[in-house]
Amino acid sequence: MRRTTRFRRLIEAKEILVLPGAHDALSARLIEQAGFAALTAGGYSATATLLGQPDTGQLSVTEMADFYARLCDSVALPLFADADTGYGNVTNVARTVRSYERAGVAGLFIEDQVAPKRCGHMAGKAVIPAEEMVGKVKAALDARVDPDLVIMARTDALTVTGLDDAIDRAQLYREAGADLIFVESPRSVAEMRRICTEVDAPLLANNVEAGLSPILPAGELQKIGYSAVVYPVAATYAVARAVSELMATLKRDGTTAAYRRRMASFDEFNAVVGLPELRRSEAEKQDFARELMQRARGDNKRATGTAGRKRRK
Repeated sequence: MRRTTRFRRLIEAKEILVLPGAHDALSARLIEQAGFAALTAGGYSATATLLGQPDTGQLSVTEMADFYARLCDSVALPLFADADTGYGNVTNVARTVRSYERAGVAGLFIEDQVAPKRCGHMAGKAVIPAEEMVGKVKAALDARVDPDLVIMARTDALTVTGLDDAIDRAQLYREAGADLIFVESPRSVAEMRRICTEVDAPLLANNVEAGLSPILPAGELQKIGYSAVVYPVAATYAVARAVSELMATLKRDGTTAAYRRRMASFDEFNAVVGLPELRRSEAEKQDFARELMQRARGDNKRATGTAGRKRRK
């Protein structure tokens, strides 16, 4: 089954879909090994990983498409991607969708922020007219080759023009054909309930640690009415803290000994990145090559012997 089809079915299922966030291929592998059904990867963590910079729209569509291609190559899970504002007008949105689809993503979202965008939980955001965003949604839907590719529309209007406008936009984007809707940054459970009550569409929740929205367990979000929840930055925050503490230990002690019990061992890490499977695959191919060569030599000897007997006759 295609990853796009699997992802669409997970979104449409009764049980809420939990999407941990990856920031590189290694974290994507760890998510897969933990047993999750799908994953996401956002521009916030990608910008931190690739540039060491904040999420202020600095990465280009080609950089992000390459980033997603690497993640999709590293795991078999469906990956839900961040397409920011579509990187321009409706023509740019169409190119973005084609680029992301070639990269192998199972779904993507575009948002109605003014470019250059900001992280949804940062101050100072602005939104484009709803009419312009509707055109982008239509462009994204028209550009996809695989009809199962999930297109989500995100609105950041709540913290800019208010909840009423955010809900109106969400309803409009759904009417335009968006498969999934995301109203960013509700500030209370009451706002979440109103969004889920008034927007007739599969809805996504965003659990950003220390962000503007309440952090609720997946089960509670499902009861409120959400179809999926992302944890886009948790792994990135955990890595930032862990590496910071490791470097502080090394600076202080001149050795990593005091931190080592919190680190994977050599063999453990090799297992995470798939070295044993790689070695088995190499050995199987070598065995196949040796067997083929032995058969070829045997065939040559038989052919040579037959030719000699014919000459003697």
